[in-house]
Amino acid sequence: MKTHVKPKLVSDGPAFGTTGLVHRVQQPDMTGPYTTVVMLHGRFGNEDVMWLFAPTVPANWLILAPRGLHEDREGYSWHPRLPDEWPCLYELDHSVTAVTHFIHALSRQYNADPRRIYLMGFSQGAAVAYALALKYPRLVRGIAGLVGFVPEACDTAVQFQSLDNLPIFMAVGRKDPLIPYQRAQQSAQTLRQAGANLAYHAYDTGHKLSAQGMKDLQAWWAARAQEE
Repeated sequence: MKTHVKPKLVSDGPAFGTTGLVHRVQQPDMTGPYTTVVMLHGRFGNEDVMWLFAPTVPANWLILAPRGLHEDREGYSWHPRLPDEWPCLYELDHSVTAVTHFIHALSRQYNADPRRIYLMGFSQGAAVAYALALKYPRLVRGIAGLVGFVPEACDTAVQFQSLDNLPIFMAVGRKDPLIPYQRAQQSAQTLRQAGANLAYHAYDTGHKLSAQGMKDLQAWWAARAQEE
């Protein structure tokens, strides 16, 4: 059973100043340092939408969800993507830098264990998570990427197998109208070539995670907890 309290909104004050991003945080009622999951929402989302997936995370882990950098329609995005554009790795640098700063601040602000930081991203949030790991592979301990994609121009990371057996859960939808299944397969191939320890799951669904996907995600997190 979860022992987390209700996620708290942080939009000003010292915690916002330290982390640099508006966010919600769900702190365990036990003492740290904490294994931590940073949840990155997709395009048009915000710091509220990712909590649907929080119940899959093991109890007594610290969970945070930052807000994207750019106002986009009625929400926020990490990259103001143009129609039919698939951003390159360098085009996500601004967001990767912001999330990296956010992660570095978590140990002093929330007593996160810097050696046990995970990312969970949905759609464009998954792309940012993959981009961050490809640039800074030792910063995180694993990634759950949900119906997302790997940015273009990752040749150097692939060449040097920079992910070095990093555990990655990748969920894709065979009927996804936003992330074509072929691109999802190409993304999986790129992650494998970059050296990831990839758990690839394809579901007969659209741009969402199915009930079976939620079960598989929870099992993947449970396996990570056993490794801690």
